[in-house]
Amino acid sequence: MQTAIRLADEEGIEKLSMRRLGEGLGVEAMSLYNHVSNKEDLLNGMIDSLYGEVELPSHDDDWKTALRKRSVSVREVLLRHPWANGLMDSGTSPGPGTLRHHDRVLGTFRNGGFSLAMTAHAFSALDSYVYGYAKQEKALPFDTEEQAAAMASVMLAQLPASEYPYLYELMAKHVLQPGYNYADEFSFGLDLVLDALERARDLARAG
Repeated sequence: MQTAIRLADEEGIEKLSMRRLGEGLGVEAMSLYNHVSNKEDLLNGMIDSLYGEVELPSHDDDWKTALRKRSVSVREVLLRHPWANGLMDSGTSPGPGTLRHHDRVLGTFRNGGFSLAMTAHAFSALDSYVYGYAKQEKALPFDTEEQAAAMASVMLAQLPASEYPYLYELMAKHVLQPGYNYADEFSFGLDLVLDALERARDLARAG
């Protein structure tokens, strides 16, 4: 699976085929069918391996701390393997790593005092934020603080402040300030989501 993951990272998931994987492994493509039934089976195995890279929520932490660490870990995995965003929960035959991960997340919510229904809501809301942020982050046309500042400077030079005052203000007084890093927005949003889930849990308990 690691060779398949490496090829997907380097060349894109759309170029991964049984033939290409065979070339990467130095074997005939047909021999791979002794290990996987088809490409869907291969993808399921690859995703299961990626879930093995995610830090499972620890029972030694409170639920918010545990799920915060896990969410940060998921984002890091998606940044390393952007092709997996959109595939992580699409498999029809999830492997043991996938099932173990999902079960632990569900258990962390349940042990944190969430009802069954609230657990379903919370899991969906949390992952929608994590996966959505990672997808947006990867789509940005810059990777580093320096690249972000350079792009903002170019945009600023073409941006009439009189026509777009708030966009100009954001670029000039925030993005171009020393220390700005778009990646920091993840933690801010993640804490908002977790705090909101805590309030929703408490309201559901009270109601």
